[in-house]
Amino acid sequence: MAAFTEFLQGIDHEAHRERTEQIFNWITDKYPQLETEIKWNQPMFTDHGTFIIGFSVSKKHLAVAPEHMALQHVEADIKQAGYDYTKEIIRIPWNREVDYELLAKIIDFNIWDKANCTTFWRK
Repeated sequence: MAAFTEFLQGIDHEAHRERTEQIFNWITDKYPQLETEIKWNQPMFTDHGTFIIGFSVSKKHLAVAPEHMALQHVEADIKQAGYDYTKEIIRIPWNREVDYELLAKIIDFNIWDKANCTTFWRK
């Protein structure tokens, strides 16, 4: 998680910073094999050099970026959680609970689906 220290320190709102750190710690604990890195000013988790999940923060929400295919895979779960989403990101409002089961489904799918992937992004 040392890779995320500067990013987390840059989140001005204390509650947003704490929630983001809590999510990162949860991922690190549940998926210790994933690497942490910052690319394009965004914290992300990778596996054998391939992208698994990334995040960004805004005033109103935490954005989760899992790649389009993973988002499609869990679209019904996103709707059930009541989160807003686009083709590429899921928005978790700061005033809503984090659906960790949804995050696990996304991460599990990407680890499985990209097990033999040799590129950072899906082709």
